Amino acid sequence: EVQLQASGGGLVQAGGSLRLSCAASGFSFNAYAIGWFRQAPGKEREGLSCITSDGKTYYTDSTKGRFTISSDNAKNTVYLQMNSLKAEDTAVYYCAADAPLVIATILPEYYDYWGRGTLVTVSS
Repeated sequence: EVQLQASGGGLVQAGGSLRLSCAASGFSFNAYAIGWFRQAPGKEREGLSCITSDGKTYYTDSTKGRFTISSDNAKNTVYLQMNSLKAEDTAVYYCAADAPLVIATILPEYYDYWGRGTLVTVSS
């Protein structure tokens, strides 16, 4: 059974940084992607970044340059380093898996497995 657990959220001041972690287990797929998403109150779920099993990374225009996705395969963990945080980054952040990999994308509808979110609050 595929399980994903996001952690690392919290309260941070504008301009600060946070690193989110996504611990994955139960994978038996050769090709997959792990993506990060967020959902702010009253807004649709938004894709942020993804990393494929062969290490390719993808970002949206809103995160490129501020957020960095990485993985530690030995720990089965994917990270999202978030810098220069803004009040509008406040949201619940989720990680998800597209497994087996269909297409490398940050569109939520392509992702099959979702973890529980972690709340990020950026104070201005």
